[in-house]
Amino acid sequence: MKGYEIMIEMKVMGIALDTRTGSPIVVLHDKENRKALPIWIGSAEASAIIRKIENLSVARPMTHDLIINIIEKTGYKLDKIEINDVEKDTYYATLFLTNDDGNVLEIDSRPSDAIAVAIRVDAPIFVTANVISNGSVSTDSAKDEEEAQEFKKFVQSIKPSDFAKLMKDNDHHESDQ
Repeated sequence: MKGYEIMIEMKVMGIALDTRTGSPIVVLHDKENRKALPIWIGSAEASAIIRKIENLSVARPMTHDLIINIIEKTGYKLDKIEINDVEKDTYYATLFLTNDDGNVLEIDSRPSDAIAVAIRVDAPIFVTANVISNGSVSTDSAKDEEEAQEFKKFVQSIKPSDFAKLMKDNDHHESDQ
């Protein structure tokens, strides 16, 4: 089990097509609509996600519906999913299942399947900060620029005496960080 990692909750923004390859991309976004995370997926998973987003019903359970049915019939529920790693453009996810006794099962999954299952039961989608920093794009460049300008002003306003005060306040203890 990995150590504690910062998680950011994200939602499905929609499905897009890569204009170069025609491959489907599921796009996740954070609650503030500041970051978008594009993940290239297969067409079957894209269809499953679109069917749920569009509330399209089918006569028989499709694969991701079947997965939910199996989870529920065995006494578990999908608590959340985590997209928790990316390596050489391959993303990794985990399904977290819980039952009434408090048992938790962690099941390895492709993110596309995890997302398709999660949206069927409104389970939250979490992404590690590491994955977001490696794969996300900004969706609010105006806010990013505003924050960059604020930081620039802050840095320009720092005086050597500010450091002297900081050193005095910390009693000259060195940090182990």
